[in-house]
Amino acid sequence: MKEALTSLLEQALQSLVAAGTLSDGEVVSPKIEHPKDPSHGDFATNLAMVLAKRAGMPPREFAQRLIDALPDNSLIEGTEIAGPGFINFRLSQASNTGVIREILTQGAEYGYQRHTRRGKVQVEFVSANPTGPLHVGHGRGAAIGDSLSRLLTATGWDVHREFYYNDAGQQISNLALSVQARAKGLTPENANWPDDGYRGEYIADLADAFLKKEAVAAADREVAANGDSDDLDNIRAFAVAWLRREQDADLKAFGVQFDEYFLESSLYDGGEVDRVVEELTINGHTYEQDGALWLRSTEFGDDKDRVMRKREGGYTYFVPDVAYHRNKWRRGYQRVINEQGADHHSTITRVRAGLQGLDAGIPDGWPEYVLHQMVTVMRDGAEVKLSKRAGSYVTLSDLIDWVGRDATRFFLTARAATSQLTFDIDLARSQSNENPVYYIQYAHARVCSVERKARQQDPDWTPTDGLESLDTLIEPEALALALTLSRFPEVVSTAAERLEPHDIANYLRGVAGEFHSFYNAHKMLDAEPPVARARLALADATRQVIANGLALLGVSAPESM
Repeated sequence: MKEALTSLLEQALQSLVAAGTLSDGEVVSPKIEHPKDPSHGDFATNLAMVLAKRAGMPPREFAQRLIDALPDNSLIEGTEIAGPGFINFRLSQASNTGVIREILTQGAEYGYQRHTRRGKVQVEFVSANPTGPLHVGHGRGAAIGDSLSRLLTATGWDVHREFYYNDAGQQISNLALSVQARAKGLTPENANWPDDGYRGEYIADLADAFLKKEAVAAADREVAANGDSDDLDNIRAFAVAWLRREQDADLKAFGVQFDEYFLESSLYDGGEVDRVVEELTINGHTYEQDGALWLRSTEFGDDKDRVMRKREGGYTYFVPDVAYHRNKWRRGYQRVINEQGADHHSTITRVRAGLQGLDAGIPDGWPEYVLHQMVTVMRDGAEVKLSKRAGSYVTLSDLIDWVGRDATRFFLTARAATSQLTFDIDLARSQSNENPVYYIQYAHARVCSVERKARQQDPDWTPTDGLESLDTLIEPEALALALTLSRFPEVVSTAAERLEPHDIANYLRGVAGEFHSFYNAHKMLDAEPPVARARLALADATRQVIANGLALLGVSAPESM
């Protein structure tokens, strides 16, 4: 609809330029929006206000000239000038309901643009340290990252999903020491427990598996435990593999898959981290001070220079990140999106600074970042902070056990990543209109129920039977619903462009609300046959849009509830 209106307005502008009413200047693309108040019309534009000065007349007068210059068309039923010069459009009934035919024809592809070839993009998300079960923050990253990947795929990108394992560094050493302590019979209450040791019950399970000399396969390798509690290297390798397997199982239960798992340790083993430091030094972007090696990150917009190699030895955590992203660039990913927790915000500038210092042709502002805020879990009106298995945090597995995969994915995606999220367990489990995922899924199931009844009455019935009687859809609820369905391609495109999958969740809630209002106001099967067929066609179009939208969030569309 927006494209069609844009084309009409552009033709009107060309006519005004040809007539000398408007000077031939810079091309202006009409901006078309949906009025906040539906009573103002279906679409609106401020084009007259933007070009009035160039036309040398008041905005409202130029708005009328624009309206008069619009080509004859069947799309617009009426126009009006509002306020200082806004033009409001009301669509014709035929153009409004015509989207039903489009939806029923395109089916599962409606709203998508898979045929568009936009290039390759790598989406890195979750990337949890293999030191414990995935927590709710990782879950939010998994839900957002996976939905982003689905959105980008739906809009024509060739998406590669990657999980980066931080399997090197002090946290892994703390993990190994914790498992070793458990294997030697110590508990977190013991005075000799490692200062930064992990305390969850999973450490006891891990130590037990190690002592039993189990072998564990995770992604690309298998590690066998030798049961020797003094062999810290074997403990470390086994613990990482064991927890990688546990995290993979949680992600599988969450419906999230990756194309590649990349190990931080491979950057050290392959010498890539050392080479990055060497190149930055050769390029003159480092200096020695107080026994440490510093990156001149202020040269690239940082507020201060950053330590790369600590005085006591060892690299700071952003250095392997620079090596990792140089590796991504060399693999041909000219677009990379990292979905991470907000605690990674401080690393963005220094990683980009390091990449710029390598003089490798990497553009400024690469890679892109989507950072999500923290999640607070509530149940029975109180915050849930502890998990028996993890010890100090609620796990993703806990959420799935409590409310199911669909509700977990929807709730973790339904708010903007930049907003803190309160996950209400009681709400997510409720079967009420206040529960957004239930409300949306119930709309889909409701249509399926009506369609089953329609087939019982007429075994040969199909949704397309109503396409010949769409002109009977004259009720305000029906027309409003059809207009909302027509917005789906725009919502998908905008959500993908802005990297904001919560827009899909918000849109679906609106669709469900309008459908329930339509359903409650008008009979579906007991109306006159042409009207009933048209209403069923509209209902099936609604079902299809809901299914397509839920698929972008990785949420199921049940046929019965």
